[in-house]
Amino acid sequence: MQTKLSGDIYNAERWGLPAKAVAGLGARLRYQWEQYRGCFKTKTRDGAKHAWTYLRGLLGMPKKRNYANIARQVVDPEGYGQDIQQFMSDSPWEAQAVIQKVQQEIGETEGLQKGRMLLLDESANEKAGDKSAGAGRQYNGRLGKIEMSQEGVFLAFYKDVVWTWVDGELFLQKSWFTPEMASERKRVGVPAERGFATKIELGWRMIQRVKAHGLPFKGVACDDLYGRSGWFRHVLDQADILYMAEVPEDTQVYLSRPDFGVPAPPQGKRDAGLLAPKY
Repeated sequence: MQTKLSGDIYNAERWGLPAKAVAGLGARLRYQWEQYRGCFKTKTRDGAKHAWTYLRGLLGMPKKRNYANIARQVVDPEGYGQDIQQFMSDSPWEAQAVIQKVQQEIGETEGLQKGRMLLLDESANEKAGDKSAGAGRQYNGRLGKIEMSQEGVFLAFYKDVVWTWVDGELFLQKSWFTPEMASERKRVGVPAERGFATKIELGWRMIQRVKAHGLPFKGVACDDLYGRSGWFRHVLDQADILYMAEVPEDTQVYLSRPDFGVPAPPQGKRDAGLLAPKY
């Protein structure tokens, strides 16, 4: 029986779920999409149907979930992804509108009012070439090595068994902001006003955004990429935000808080003379 289930990813029992637990998931997914469809409308068209198609492809296809394959398998066998590609890459709907809707829904959900945590981390996808926005040779944590990858920094919400990401930023290496890359930035849609920012700076921007949008949280947790940054810990402390950050095991710390300051100037004439200019 175990062998039979191992090849069927759509069998709920394979994942330890009884059939009744997933019986209404399709209707619930459709309802959830209905709540967000207004985020995909522009002045000239309604792209909600493409959002629904893309969502179905991401959740229903076991592999190769790119625009072309989603169009072929979910919509039209001859579609080849043009509408999905245009919707995701060129359509002027605002991603932040969707993200803020997620934050709003979390804030209004009963039972999620206390004990919330934000998790700051990055995630990378291997890329076959360097034609995607942000693609370049960089460390890929999933592969454990430097590889051609596209990497994002994400802020996630966690409480008990509820987990979802509530903001995200694409990381662009410094090489993307050279004059030689100006046409490439324009081609992939990098905003003209965007400049280089470290992953730590991107993380801080997102924390500020969710706080400004009113998403309450108890604290922020992150690994030592962020934890070893004195600047990052300082701005969190100045903003009165509780944080739990990993640091390298060889980090030196004070066992008691030291006093910092400028030494008082010498008082005696002899001492003062030592500081006088020599001619």
